[in-house]
Amino acid sequence: MNGKPPSGIFEFDVSQSLKSILPAAVRRMVQAAAPMLDVQFGQATDFGKVRANNEDAMGSFLPSSRQQARSHGYLFAVADGVGGMDLGEVASTTAISVLTGEFARAQAGTMLISLLPRLIQHANAAVHDCTLAPEYRGKKMATTLVACALRHDQAIVSHVGDSRCYLVRNGKARQATQDHTWVNEQRKMGLISASEIAESESRHVLIRSLGPEMFVSPDTNALTLLAGDVLVLSTDGLHDEMSDSAIAEIVSQNKNIDEIARELVARAVEIDGGDNTTAQVIRVRSVEQVGMYRGRPYRLPS
Repeated sequence: MNGKPPSGIFEFDVSQSLKSILPAAVRRMVQAAAPMLDVQFGQATDFGKVRANNEDAMGSFLPSSRQQARSHGYLFAVADGVGGMDLGEVASTTAISVLTGEFARAQAGTMLISLLPRLIQHANAAVHDCTLAPEYRGKKMATTLVACALRHDQAIVSHVGDSRCYLVRNGKARQATQDHTWVNEQRKMGLISASEIAESESRHVLIRSLGPEMFVSPDTNALTLLAGDVLVLSTDGLHDEMSDSAIAEIVSQNKNIDEIARELVARAVEIDGGDNTTAQVIRVRSVEQVGMYRGRPYRLPS
């Protein structure tokens, strides 16, 4: 536009003005200083007092840069090979390997709520294919899987089986997953109470797991994160022995995150130790608040 703008109309493009005023190095510093998702992560696992091998598995994807934290995010996952079958450790490690590997190779900016269940489907196919391999032919294997992907201020949780995700906020734990077990289905139908589940001999009978079928249907939901939140992923060796309040009390301590993960597992093994026990603990230190426009995130002013 030549000359002065028409009377009563004045538009000021802050981003364009910054480009013209600030040197490139300063602009990069301003962008780098913007609040973003920052987490601390710890994990621990234990054979327990009875098992001779560990059929639990765990894995993660940690971004290597701020740019990758925004384009991909973080991924954490825990799997529990189904006992009573032949190769639970093969099923759990295969599922974790496929999930974390394909997450790292996913296209930048892919919506996590659609990506995560798709990757779990791929993990299921890989476990199912293991049963067809010559060295495993005739063997049966299955595993549970719970995965949590974090980006901006969102956590996407997707799971199959009875491995769980908890959200601990202000010292209180909330289970963010629903067990795919026979007794939990009975509870939802009003046939059994929550207190009776712990005493039921069928409490570990799964109605969904990875491996037995060519296709599986994970449950997936989204959580909005706040600074100070703690996420806990666990196998049943942990949450079968510990109440929600006990889990919340331990993870709410002001301790090193690795120490907290070890304390969680050690406490569960001390109580019983009849199963492999695994926990991942993710402490959210800050988040990057975003809005959504046509399915794409945009940064909100801080």
